[in-house]
Amino acid sequence: MSESLHVVCPACDAVNRVPRERLGAAAKCGKCHGPLFLGRPLALDESRFARHLSRSDLPLLVDFWAPWCGPCRMMAPAFEAAAGRLEPNLRLVKVNTEEAQALGARFGIRSIPTLALFRGGAEVARTAGAMDTNGIVAWARQAL
Repeated sequence: MSESLHVVCPACDAVNRVPRERLGAAAKCGKCHGPLFLGRPLALDESRFARHLSRSDLPLLVDFWAPWCGPCRMMAPAFEAAAGRLEPNLRLVKVNTEEAQALGARFGIRSIPTLALFRGGAEVARTAGAMDTNGIVAWARQAL
């Protein structure tokens, strides 16, 4: 019997059970029928972040950023490209610390951009500063 993972839909936030071997097979949401993987990061507010963190079996790679941050804006295309390379094994998300200030405070974000990797609802790794796509991918894989 194959192992199934819980994956939160990027569109409707429904929790889906997906066999591990079908993660990369254009998995669709059972509720809204949209794709479970978009090949790009999800922008999450505080409530959506909580659902993805607590209900998904996928590790979350979070980019804590702000629109006024030059290095954050420079790293955005690299983070987007990294999503295409790391999905479906990880979910990449962006949290705007200006809009979700409670999340920034909760996780002690002191500088941006900060990448934090969560597995099983707990933070397992963190790094601050802008990186290119290869750096993001290598760091995330090494941290897992």
